[in-house]
Amino acid sequence: MRNYFKSLVILLAVFMASSCAQRSVTRVSEDTVIDLSGRWNDTDSQQTSQTMIMQSLGEAWLSNFEQKHPGKKPTIIVGFIKNNTDEHIQSETFIRDLEKAFINSGRVRLVSGGDKRDEIRKERAQQQDYSTEASMKLWGQEIGADYMLQGDISSIIDSYQKEKVIFYQVNLQMTDIESTEVVWMGDKKIKKYIKG
Repeated sequence: MRNYFKSLVILLAVFMASSCAQRSVTRVSEDTVIDLSGRWNDTDSQQTSQTMIMQSLGEAWLSNFEQKHPGKKPTIIVGFIKNNTDEHIQSETFIRDLEKAFINSGRVRLVSGGDKRDEIRKERAQQQDYSTEASMKLWGQEIGADYMLQGDISSIIDSYQKEKVIFYQVNLQMTDIESTEVVWMGDKKIKKYIKG
């Protein structure tokens, strides 16, 4: 019984010592590439947004719209980006970068979609009851989008013993809402080799 008690005390001491170990935190530049797990990370998100920005703003759909509608900017709404991987991937990070680039380019208008649009509509509904008539925002004044941006994220995993290859592909497409014509498609591929 005494040996059992000693073993328990030693095990408890080791556990407490390991749980009290010091952690080291170092601040690094946001463009520093750090890949700890081999899974989707901030670097992948940044690379995806940069590629998609260059592709989407540099393709013919935008100049075609400008030629067809002189002086008018196309209005875009972001739809659903489906995650087909087995990972929890926050597509919002690269989509926000893409939306920001659309607005900052000065060539595109962006309207809110999904939960954000629902929240705005809820606020407008409350204004009908609680705001002054002069400050109340009216129904039926929203800007209709010309195009919807949608997409998906997929991955293929190949592993053998202590080696693994993960291949990611992000696909985005711009669709004309009135005609349903797909006017632009872009993709970003990322491949990672993990050993050990």
